[in-house]
Amino acid sequence: MASFSALLLPSAQSFAKRAWCNHYMISKHKIPSFEICCLASEPGYKAVRMRNCREDADLISRRSAIGLVLVMSAFGLATTKSNGAGLPPEQKPRLCDDVCEKELENVPMVTTESGLQYKDIKIGKGPSPPVGFQVAANYVAMVQSGQIFDSSLEKGQPYIFRIGSGQVIKGLDEGILSMKVGGKRRLYIPGSLAFPKGLNSAPGRPRVAPNSPVVFDVSLEYVPGLEADE
Repeated sequence: MASFSALLLPSAQSFAKRAWCNHYMISKHKIPSFEICCLASEPGYKAVRMRNCREDADLISRRSAIGLVLVMSAFGLATTKSNGAGLPPEQKPRLCDDVCEKELENVPMVTTESGLQYKDIKIGKGPSPPVGFQVAANYVAMVQSGQIFDSSLEKGQPYIFRIGSGQVIKGLDEGILSMKVGGKRRLYIPGSLAFPKGLNSAPGRPRVAPNSPVVFDVSLEYVPGLEADE
């Protein structure tokens, strides 16, 4: 302790040129009303001063606690952002893949008197369904941005309904009526032929606003009671 003797008096004007300290260790030498603290990050670093060590230690503890809270908060925020936005969206089954999308750009658009528009992805070879007959069709329903809000492919089976009887939205009824079995078509359905009351969003699904345009990819699988004319 001889090397610290000059620092034991409050009136000392000079500090030791080298004060050897352990890594993050606080050394204390008590004298009346004073304590000498040696704080250093590496052995040989000169950082000897005269302070109240208890206050110093409390200050360090408070700063460490605040730093830990800030680090954990930042980590939590970063994790939330990565989960919410940074991860790729789940791949859902579609009737039109990337190659199909590219080819569809060159397919002419057909517009009907009602305002329905469509592009044929594939022309079917079977019969067209008569009004009132049941049809079995697969579909992928999307909002205009391309987000899927409903799909028979995810349910693992075609949707069966009676064509032309109002069991589905008007645009889907009209669009499938002129298809042939085995065909695929993209329907651009205007709001007036879609969902007048809209659809509430399901978990992980977009909301469909009332009278908003929607897009349906449909494939006519078969018409019960009619045999395909190959």
